Amino acid sequence: MDSNAGISARRVAGMGWLWMACFFHLVSSLEEILLDTTGETSEIGWTTHPSDGWNEVSVLDDKKRLIRTFQVCNVAEPGQNNWLRTHFIERHGAHRIHVRVRFSMRDCSSMRTVASSCKETFTLYHHQSEADTASQELPEWHEGPWNKVDTIAADESFSQVDSTGKLVKMNVKVRSFGPLTKHGFYLAFQDSGACMSLVAVQVYFYKCPAVIKGFASFPETFAGGERTSLVESSGTCVPNAEETSMIGSPGVRLHCNGEGEWMVAIRRCTCKAGFGFPNHVSACVDSASVFLPGCLFLLPPLVYFLLMLSLASPPPCSDMQASGHFLPEFLLVGMECFCTWRISLLSLSLCILSFLSFIPVPSAVPMMHQVSRTTNCITLSWPQPDQPNGIILDYQLRYFDKAEDEDNSFTLTSETNMATISNLSPGKIYAFQVRARTAVGNGPYSGKMYFQTSVGGERSEMVQDRLPLIVGSALGGLAFLVIAAIAILAIIFKSKRRETPYTDRLQQYISSRGLGVKYYIDPSTYEDPNEAIREFAKEIDVSFIKIEEVIGSREFGEVCFGRLKHPGKHEYIVAIKTLKSGYTDEQWQEFLSEASIMGQFEHPNVIHLEGVVTKSRPVMIVTEFMENGSLDSFLRQKEGQFSVLQLVGMLLGIAAGMHYLSDMNYVHRDLAARNILVNSNLVCKVSDFGLSRFLEDDASNPTYTGALGCKIPIRWTAPEAVQYRKFTSSSDVWSYGIVMWEVMSYGERPYWDMSNQDVINVIDQDYRLPPPPDCPTVLHLLMLDCWQKEQVQRPKFEQIVSALDKMIRKPSALKATGTGNSRPSQPLLRNCPPDFPSLSNAHEWLDAIKMSRYKENFDQAGLITFDVISRMTLEDIQRIGITLTGHQKKILNSTQLMQVHLNQLEPVEV
Repeated sequence: MDSNAGISARRVAGMGWLWMACFFHLVSSLEEILLDTTGETSEIGWTTHPSDGWNEVSVLDDKKRLIRTFQVCNVAEPGQNNWLRTHFIERHGAHRIHVRVRFSMRDCSSMRTVASSCKETFTLYHHQSEADTASQELPEWHEGPWNKVDTIAADESFSQVDSTGKLVKMNVKVRSFGPLTKHGFYLAFQDSGACMSLVAVQVYFYKCPAVIKGFASFPETFAGGERTSLVESSGTCVPNAEETSMIGSPGVRLHCNGEGEWMVAIRRCTCKAGFGFPNHVSACVDSASVFLPGCLFLLPPLVYFLLMLSLASPPPCSDMQASGHFLPEFLLVGMECFCTWRISLLSLSLCILSFLSFIPVPSAVPMMHQVSRTTNCITLSWPQPDQPNGIILDYQLRYFDKAEDEDNSFTLTSETNMATISNLSPGKIYAFQVRARTAVGNGPYSGKMYFQTSVGGERSEMVQDRLPLIVGSALGGLAFLVIAAIAILAIIFKSKRRETPYTDRLQQYISSRGLGVKYYIDPSTYEDPNEAIREFAKEIDVSFIKIEEVIGSREFGEVCFGRLKHPGKHEYIVAIKTLKSGYTDEQWQEFLSEASIMGQFEHPNVIHLEGVVTKSRPVMIVTEFMENGSLDSFLRQKEGQFSVLQLVGMLLGIAAGMHYLSDMNYVHRDLAARNILVNSNLVCKVSDFGLSRFLEDDASNPTYTGALGCKIPIRWTAPEAVQYRKFTSSSDVWSYGIVMWEVMSYGERPYWDMSNQDVINVIDQDYRLPPPPDCPTVLHLLMLDCWQKEQVQRPKFEQIVSALDKMIRKPSALKATGTGNSRPSQPLLRNCPPDFPSLSNAHEWLDAIKMSRYKENFDQAGLITFDVISRMTLEDIQRIGITLTGHQKKILNSTQLMQVHLNQLEPVEV
C-alpha cells in the first residue's frame, strides 16, 4: 500500500507539471495594457493647457463608430504651445513603456489662410512620479520637468474631412521609453501649431510568461528598461529533477528580451536517478515528439503498457493499440499522420498518466526575400518551414503599411512559396508576415520583414539608393577626376612602385593610420577564443546601440540595420549581426572569430569593424553600414548604367583591399562579387571572412591546406585549390580575375548554368571565360593573366593595382574592345562542346548551345553560314527578335568563339 501511495503521489505531481506545460506552451509572450482609449465613448477627461488648446470631441472613426478624440487646430496664430496630459498611469512593475498613437493630420498646404508656423508634427513627453500629484500648474508646461520621447511626424496628411465627418488617412506610430524607476508616470502631447486629431492612445509593456523549459520552471519576468536589454531569470527544477553538472556558475537561467520572448538558455535540469519521462516518437516522418516536462517514478522490473485510442478528428483515423516495455522511450509504428491520439501509460492496471498527443502544425517560415518591386507591387519568396510537419497545402501572407495599425492588415493566399502583392503605394514601407498551412491547420506567422516599394523611375529601384548616376558625356571628365582621386588614395604603394605626385601624401596617410608592417593572426591559435576577441575587437556597451530593422538572415542569426552612438559623439548608421538563441559553444567561437579577424584590418577597401557586444545577449558584431549592399546584386540592378571608368574604379578599390590583405599574409579563399560590399559613394570593400585562414610565414609562398571534403566555391577557385585544397594569395588572384569578369558583365553568373564538374573539366582543358560585351581588351587580358594555370605566372595584387591605376590615368587604353589576343588560353563557349568544328550548319550550332527556339529567327534573317553568324553584333542579335538579355549574351559569346575557330582555319600569308 505504501508503495502504491508513493506512486500515486508522484503521478499527481507529474500530472500537475503536465497541465502547466500545456498551458504555458500556448503563450509565447505577454503584452500588458496600462491604458487604452480605443473605442472610448464617454468623456476621457485629460488635462489641457491652455484651455483653448486641445478639445475633447466625439467623432466617427474609419469604421463609422462613435469614439472620443482630442483635437487641436490653432494654425491661424503663431507661437502655439498647447499641452495635453493623461491621467496618472501606474507602471505595475514595468521597466520600459511602449506608446501606440493613432492620429490624423491636416495638410498645411490645403488650408487657404494659414500662418507660416503651421506644423505637421507634435511632441510626446513623459514624467515619472511616485504618486498622482499633478495639478493644473505642475508639472510645469515646458520641457525640463518633462522628458522628451520623440517628435512625431505624419506619414499621411489629409486635405479635408469627407461629407460624413469621418476621419481619413490615419497614422499609427509606436514609441517607447525607459527605464522606469518610480511608481508611475504621466504622458503629455505638445502641439506647436498643427491641425490634428488624436484618435487613440495605447500604453503597454512586455513581459515573458511563466514557462517550463528543460525540466525547469521559470516565473513571469518583465522585459528590461532598454530595447536591447536581456533580463536574466532563474529557474527551479521540476519535482524529481536536478541540475546538470556543468563547469561554471550554478543555476538554471533564461533571458527575457525586450519584446517579451524567452531566449539564451543557460544550463538545464534532468530527471534524477530512478525517474524518467515518457517520450513518444511517431513513425510518421512529418510528425513530432510528445514531450512531458514532469519526471515520473520508474521501476525497471515493472512492465509498462501503452494504450492508444484515436479521437474523432479529420481526416478519419483508425483505432489501434500498442503495448510494450517502457525504456523510457518507446517507438510506436503504424500511426497515421494528422490524427489526434489519446495515450495512456498503465502499469499493473494502475493508470500512471493519460494525455493527448497531436501532430503539430508547421513551424514558422524562417525568412522572406524580395524578388522584385515596382512603384505599386512587390514580389516576395520564402523557404519552406524547417519543420513542415506534413504536406504544405498553401501559404498565407499578411501585410500592412508600417505606419498603420496591424488591425488594418490584408491577407492573400499562395499555393507556392512566392507571391506578388499589388495595389501598394509608391515609396511606402510595408510589413510582411507569412505562415504555412497543412491539413492540421495554420502554423505561426513569421517575424515581420519590411520591404519598400520604389518611388518611381529606375533611380529609385533600390531602397537606399542615393547614388547619383553619371550619365552623358558632359559629366565624363568630372567622373574621371573623382574616381581617379579615390582610387589613388585607396592604393598602398611599396618602395618599388614608381613615384607619383601622390606618393608623399599616401605615405603620410599610411603613417597617420598606423598601417605599418604587421601580420594576420589566426584566432584559432588562441587557447581561449575570448582572449582573441579582447585583443582585436572593441567591446561596445549595448546601450549605445539601437536596432531598427532586420534586413537579412545568416546561418547563426539575423543581420540588422541600426544606429551607434558613443557618449559625446555623433550617432551614425551601422550593420549589426546577431547570434540567435540556443547557440552551441562551437557556433559561439565561429561567430566571433570573424570579428577577431576583421578587427585586425584597417584599410579603406576592407569592411571596418566597429566592435562587438559579448557581455549581454544577443551577442552582436557591429560593422560599418554599406548602403548599396553586395556588389553582384547591385550591378545586376544597375546594368548598363556605369561608365567603364567607374567599373575600373570599383575594381581598383577591390584590388587595393586585397593588396593590403595579402601583405598581411592573409588569404581570403572566398573572394567573389557577393562578398564585396558597396557604399553610397561607389567605394567597394572586401568582406565576409568566414573561409579565411592564417598563412604560416615559413616559406616564400605560404599556403593553407584544408581538409579534404571541405566546401569551396568552384566557380571562383583556382585549379590547384580545387584539386589539392592549396590556397595562397595566388589562388586569391585567380578569384579576383573572376570578380573582374563579374563586374564587367554586371553580375552575370560565372560559367552561366554549367555544372561544377563541367567548369572543372573546361578549365583543365585551358578554356577560359570570354570577354563580356563591350569589355576593353586590356581588362580581358588582365583577367587571362589572373587565370594562368601556373601560379608563378599570375600577377601579384600589387601589379594588378598598378595596372588598373595606369588605365584610370590613361583612359584611352580602355577604348579598344574585341576578342583577339595572343594568349594560349582560349575563350570558353557556354554549353558548346570543344569539338565545335564538327558542327555542319547553323541549326546544329543552335541545338548545341540550347537555343533551338531561334532557328526560325536565323532562317528568316538569312543567317545560315558560320562566316556570317560569327560577325554578328549585339545589335544584330536584337534586330532579329531575340529580346531576352541572357539569351543575347549566350549567343554573342558563342559567336565570338566561332570567330576564333574560323580564324584558326584561315591560311597564313608567307
